[in-house]
Amino acid sequence: MSERTLHEGWALRAVPGPQVPSEIAGRSVPATVPGCVHTDLLAAGLIPDPYLDDNEDALGWIGRTDWVYQTTFDWQPGDADRVDLVCAGLDTVATVTLNGTEVGRTENQHRGYRFDVGGLLRPGANTLTVRFDSAYGYAQAHRERLGDRPNAYPEPFNFIRKTACNFGWDWGPTLVTAGVWQEIGLHAWSTARLATVRPLVTLDEDTGRVELRVEVERAADVPLVVRAEVAGVAVEATIPAGERTAVARLTVRDPDRWWPVGYGEQPRYPLTVTLHAEDGRTLDSWSRRIGFRSVRLDTTPDVDGTPFTLHINDVPVFVRGVNWIPDDVFPNRVTRQRLAERLTQAVEANVNLIRVWGGGRYESADFYDLADSLGLLVQQDFLFACAAYPEEEPFRTEVEAEAREQVSRLAAHPSLVLWTGNNENIWGWHDWDWQQALAGRTWGRGYYLDLLPRVVGELDPTRPYWPGSPWSGRDDVHPNDPAHGTTHIWDVWNTDDYVKYREYLPRFVAEFGYQAPPAYATLRRALSDDPLAADSPGMAHHQKAIDGDRKLRRGLDAHLPTPADFDDWHYLTQLNQARAIQLGVEHFRSHRPVCMGTIVWQLNDCWPVTSWSAVDGDGRRKPLWYALRRAYADRLLTVQPRDGGLALVAVNETAEAWRTPATVTRCTLAAEPRSKTSVELDVPAYSSVVLALPAELARPDEARRELLVAEAGDTAERALWFFAEDRDADWPTAVYDATVEAVDGGQRVRVTARTILRDLTLYPDRLDPAAEVDAALLTLLPGESVTFTVRADAPLDPAVLTARPVLRCVNDS
Repeated sequence: MSERTLHEGWALRAVPGPQVPSEIAGRSVPATVPGCVHTDLLAAGLIPDPYLDDNEDALGWIGRTDWVYQTTFDWQPGDADRVDLVCAGLDTVATVTLNGTEVGRTENQHRGYRFDVGGLLRPGANTLTVRFDSAYGYAQAHRERLGDRPNAYPEPFNFIRKTACNFGWDWGPTLVTAGVWQEIGLHAWSTARLATVRPLVTLDEDTGRVELRVEVERAADVPLVVRAEVAGVAVEATIPAGERTAVARLTVRDPDRWWPVGYGEQPRYPLTVTLHAEDGRTLDSWSRRIGFRSVRLDTTPDVDGTPFTLHINDVPVFVRGVNWIPDDVFPNRVTRQRLAERLTQAVEANVNLIRVWGGGRYESADFYDLADSLGLLVQQDFLFACAAYPEEEPFRTEVEAEAREQVSRLAAHPSLVLWTGNNENIWGWHDWDWQQALAGRTWGRGYYLDLLPRVVGELDPTRPYWPGSPWSGRDDVHPNDPAHGTTHIWDVWNTDDYVKYREYLPRFVAEFGYQAPPAYATLRRALSDDPLAADSPGMAHHQKAIDGDRKLRRGLDAHLPTPADFDDWHYLTQLNQARAIQLGVEHFRSHRPVCMGTIVWQLNDCWPVTSWSAVDGDGRRKPLWYALRRAYADRLLTVQPRDGGLALVAVNETAEAWRTPATVTRCTLAAEPRSKTSVELDVPAYSSVVLALPAELARPDEARRELLVAEAGDTAERALWFFAEDRDADWPTAVYDATVEAVDGGQRVRVTARTILRDLTLYPDRLDPAAEVDAALLTLLPGESVTFTVRADAPLDPAVLTARPVLRCVNDS
C-alpha cells in the first residue's frame, strides 16, 4: 500500500465567458492545492484583497465562472491491484479527467470521492484536470427545475451541497468559492483496504468499551483479519471471503475518564486498527486517539417544561458555549495553529462547548483533535441553515452520503457530544411565512426528523441527536418555545432592549447575540475610509446585518451617553455588546438548574466586519471576550432582580462547595456607604443559591448617584448593580493616576482611581496592531487600583497609552 499526494504543479485558468475580465481571460496562473480560486488569483496579483474596503463587490464574477485546475505528474507502474485517485474535498461541481478520460463527476463539497484510475495511468507524464462549473449555474438550474424555496437571503445556497455562507450572510461576504479545497492524491493498494473504521466508545461505570465497526473494500475475494488494540487490550476479528464487514469489541477496565474542561483531565488512548491478509501481510492501518466518557441528553419532561441537559460521565454540565462559524471564507488559510489560537481563546474565556453552526462546514480533523485535547465539547450541526431545502434527487442521495461519511469520520472524537439536524429551519417553517410560499413542496423536514436520525442511530448510537436548533422536542409544541428544549432569542437584537433577556426563563439558549464593530486596528487594516466614521463607506460595507447600524444606535440610546465622535462610538458600541451578553448570561446562569446552557452567538468572524463576535476577523479580542470570561467563570456572583426587589445569586460550577462570607454595600459613586449587609455563602457543587437582599439595599436614596457592590470573601469575586442607566447617572469627571513600567515582552500600566471609573478599558492596538492587553471593562471605586499588562512588539508611548482614546471609561465621554 502506498499513498502519494498530488499537490504540486497545478495551474488555474478561467473558462471563457463574457463575465471574465480581460486581464484574466486566457491566462493560466499557478494554483495552490489545497486551495481555491480566490486565493490563487490574489496570490497572482490579479484581484484585490476581497476583505478590504468594498472589493468584494467587484469579485462576484468569480462565483459565476467555470474554472479549470490542471497538473502533470510522473507515475511509474507497480504491483498494486488498485490505484485510486482520492479526492478528500472538491468545491463543488467538478468533472475530473485523467489523461483526457473522464473519471467522475461530483456535486457535494461536504464529502470525499475515490475513483479507480489504474487503467488510465500511464508510465511517465500524466495529466490530471478538474473542471469546476459555476456553483451559481448549478444551483439556479435545480431551483428552476424543482421550484423555489424560501430563504433568508436572495441567494440559491439551498440548492447546492456547499458551504452556505459562501453566498453571503448577515456577518459574511458573498464570495462563492471553487477549487480543490482538501487533499488529493493517489492510493495504491492490493487485496483489500480499510474503507471505514467506526469506534463506538462507551463508558459504563468503571468499564470502557469500544465496539469497532470495520468495513473493507476488496480487490480480491479472500479471508481477511482485523486486529485492534487500545490501552493494552487487543482483539482480532475475521472477515470471511465474500464479506465486507467485521465487528471487534474491546473492553478496558478502569480507564481514565475524559472530561470537559473544568471538570477534569482529557486523557486519550491510542487506538490502532490493522488489516491483514490470511498469510499475515499487513494490508492497511488506521489509528486515532479516543477518550472514554459517557454522554447523555436529558429531555425528560418536568414541572417547568422540557429540559435540555447534557450529562457527561453522569455529571450534569451547565453548557457555557459559543457558536462557531468558518474562521475564514477561504478554508486553506485556516491552519492548525490558527485553530489552536481560536479554540484556546474560547477556553480562556471559560467556554466549555462550541457549536459548529449549520451554515458552514463539518469541521476539520485538526479542529476536533484540538477540541479533544482542550476538553471542549462540540455540538456539530448537519449543514442546513435558514432556508427550506429540497428533498428530491439528487439532494436526498447526496445528503445521506455526506451524513454517513461525516458521522463515521468524527466517531472517534470524545469532544463530539451532540448532532443537530439544522439551524432554524423548523422554526422558519412555523414563523417565517414559508408555508404558503412552499405550496406543499418539500422543505427539509424529512431530513431532520427521519433521514438524519436514522443515519446517526445506525452509525453512531452513542451520541444524542436533536432535530434542530431551536427545537422543542415535540411537534405539538412551538419549536422555539423557551420552556421546551432549545431556544434562540433574537428579538433582543432585532427589536428590543437587551434587558428583555430577563423576561425569558429558557431551558437552554442555543443562540443569542449582540453586535459591535471589530478592533480599531482591524478596521484600520481593512478600510481606507478617511475619516473613519460610523457611517463611512467602508464601515457601511462591512455591516451586513439588516438595519444593523440603526439597531446599534437604538441600543446605545437606551443606556449610554450620545457619542461625540467615532472614538466614542467605537468604545460605546463595543461596551454595549459586552454589557448585553453579560446581562443575558448572568441572568440565565442565575436560573440554574431550570436553565442548563447558553451558547452565545458568536465566538469568531471570517473577515473584518461589524458582527456579534467576541473575537474579530483578525483574531483580536473585543471587550465582549473579557465580559464573557467573567460571566462564564466557574464561580459567579451576580445581583439580579427578583420578586420586585434584588437578590444576590451565587453560582458554583465546580466539584467543591463554595463557602465564603460575602458583603453587599449600597454606596454613592464616591464610595460613601449608605447601607450594608453580610451573608454567608454556602453553594453546593454544581448548583446556585439565591439570597434576597433587604429593602434598604434594593432602594436607593438617589438612583443617579448610587450603586450596589457585592463582594465574596477573599476570592476577589465582585458584582455591581447600578440604579441608573449610564446616560442618566451623575458621573463625575474621570480623574485617575497612571504609571507605566517596562516588563519582559511589554509594559505594565497601573491605574489608580481618584473618582469612580466605569468600565475602564485599554486599547493598545490603537498604537501597535500587535499589542494585546490582559483585562478590560474594569470598574474602579475611588482609591482602588488595577494593573493592565500590555504585550507589544515595542514599547508604547506612556503618555498616549494612558490617555483617551487608548485608555477609556464611560465617564470620560
